[in-house]
Amino acid sequence: MVKQNSFIFLLPLLFIFFFKSSLAASITYNVASLGAKADGKSDSSKAFLSAWAAACGSANPATIYVPNGRFLLSSITFSGQMCKNTRIIFRIDGTLVAPSDYNVIGNSGNWITFQRVTGVSVLGGTLDGQGIDLWSCKNSGKNCPNGATSLGFYNSNNIVVDGLTSLNSQMFHIIIYACHNAKLQGTKIMAAGNSPNTDGIHVQLSTGVTILNSRISTGDDCISIGPGNSNLWIENVACGPGHGISIGSLGWDLQEPGVQNVTVKTVTFKGTQNGVRIKSWARASNGFVKSVLFQHLVMVDVQNPVIIDQNYCPDNKNCPGQVSGVKISDVMYQDIHGTSATAVAVNFDCSKTYPCSNIKLVDVNLSYKDQTAQASCSNVGGTSSGVVNPSSCL
Repeated sequence: MVKQNSFIFLLPLLFIFFFKSSLAASITYNVASLGAKADGKSDSSKAFLSAWAAACGSANPATIYVPNGRFLLSSITFSGQMCKNTRIIFRIDGTLVAPSDYNVIGNSGNWITFQRVTGVSVLGGTLDGQGIDLWSCKNSGKNCPNGATSLGFYNSNNIVVDGLTSLNSQMFHIIIYACHNAKLQGTKIMAAGNSPNTDGIHVQLSTGVTILNSRISTGDDCISIGPGNSNLWIENVACGPGHGISIGSLGWDLQEPGVQNVTVKTVTFKGTQNGVRIKSWARASNGFVKSVLFQHLVMVDVQNPVIIDQNYCPDNKNCPGQVSGVKISDVMYQDIHGTSATAVAVNFDCSKTYPCSNIKLVDVNLSYKDQTAQASCSNVGGTSSGVVNPSSCL
């Protein structure tokens, strides 16, 4: 009886202990409390870096909170090399704004960079790259900066980007480079259809990247997949305007890691230059593409709904007279239907030296102006099954 009473007496103390422990387990740093100004004019980079330093120094999970308003940031890097915290959340209710003068960050390569971080989540918010003036400069043929990528994750692990909107990036909107285990979902990307080099999401040298439930309208590839990627999953994406979803360009370097285990499914392409494309430079390379599934795709007035281009050589520079060394194999196109904006809806233009192999068309039904579309095949081997229109040339 004494032991039971002692236990009952201890219960309130245990409750208080665990309650306090739970409160101490997470801490929030409000950038406005650290000096950030929500006026869109005052550079708030210092306050954001102060919040990052505090979060990194915490042994407990930490949230960096960005309230409503427009917060101007110059080129900024959140480095994880000295960061002991692997549970940091950026919760953004406001908008992060790039400098209106594109020359300020136009040669920096990146606007907002996460380098060597682990366990960082970016939740909500808007990035305004203010790139319209730089696009005009580029489209006019003047001498302009290359432009900055709005958001880049480099050499990082266990990344989440959820509910982020990216507007008018100077160059790429989001880059995932040399990362492992990154999940992007609910992303909205918007830039004009004539905005140059504004790829929506570019992935390179990464493994375990997932892109879900996103809408991308831009002037270049909605999603571009560079060399050295494996285990990519892309699902439920709306693409257009833009250049489609591309694996490549590959094969620029002689020694280049390949791309494998890629799934692209349940995507709608509307008015895009391409649907699903694999492209490689007409240059010597030991790169490869294998084990790719394109499934459940809808094409609406797409210029090149299904295309493999292994003779990619813009302006015939750096590759005239050469052929691609990239080996493409085990690619399936399944349940793809809709309309092509050109007569050739399926175009496989593969390497003369290393023909594409084991290409499969399953239930592909594409039309052109209510007519039968055409298919074109060069240096490709494979099979077709189910209803396939245009008639397979494999």
